[in-house]
Amino acid sequence: MRAFPLFRYGLLLVLLGVPALARDVDEKLTIRTLKYQDHPSQEPSSIFVAGQVVTALRFEKEVDPAKTKFLAWEGRFETPLVGGKKVVLEPLRDLGDGEALPLFVTLVDGTEFTFLVRPKSRHDWGWIDYQVNVFKDPDSYNAVLSGLYDSLNRERDLREENERFKKEENSVDHAYATLLANGEVEKTPFRRKRVFRSKNEDMDMIVEIFKGPGKAAAVVTLKNTYLTEPWKFDGAYLTRDFTSYTARPFALRMNRPVIAPGQSGKIAVVVDKSAFEMEGGQLADLALQIFRGDGLLQVAVAMDHTLVRQ
Repeated sequence: MRAFPLFRYGLLLVLLGVPALARDVDEKLTIRTLKYQDHPSQEPSSIFVAGQVVTALRFEKEVDPAKTKFLAWEGRFETPLVGGKKVVLEPLRDLGDGEALPLFVTLVDGTEFTFLVRPKSRHDWGWIDYQVNVFKDPDSYNAVLSGLYDSLNRERDLREENERFKKEENSVDHAYATLLANGEVEKTPFRRKRVFRSKNEDMDMIVEIFKGPGKAAAVVTLKNTYLTEPWKFDGAYLTRDFTSYTARPFALRMNRPVIAPGQSGKIAVVVDKSAFEMEGGQLADLALQIFRGDGLLQVAVAMDHTLVRQ
């Protein structure tokens, strides 16, 4: 199996500034019910979007295209699609933190709605709106039914997440990742193969690559050198070609998901040999990507298949 051209030396560091749209791994896309409240003291409802992800607003009645306006979308979005009972938005790229673009929707019966289109929330509970079902009357049959479906979906997701957490707690790989994140390498079967250091105006980074019997590991140490803003973890993905189609499983642990100015934090990843395997038993190189809270790629690490020693 031929290695990635950029990975022949074992590691690729991509520092701050890579757009979030480079990430092609599934996001937390949500279909939700919005029971609209029109009150003078009520802030307009928020719609959360992400670069190159389509968001559809669905209403109970036909939308009037002539009276529907989306302000300041030029250069940020594809031309909004307005027709039937839907308004469809597609950002060209992620919106900046704090951006909120007003969207005014009027139905053919004269009903008016005001929304603020914002970037995906960076909190743990954040999501991207894939479809928003908007209801003016919260007690209508369709609104109640849609809300019920939302509740059932949330219950199912929580049940699946709890099952996943239970499995992870008993996973050998997660146990190894916990030890690595806590600096207890001597208690694991890994030995350090390479160390890389890099820094910029915001972050000092150390990346350690480990090899082990049937497993590989990486430990990323980040020191926040920025004066005011904390660093937040947004996600990590392991793929063969930076797309969701080749995403592979791995174990991850960190000693702190938020790194305050002046603080350091560690992210440890353990990858089993099976993640490197392709059909026919060949081994392929993998790329680990770690994203920070504003959606930018913080660091990319090449996980060479030769790390998985027998």
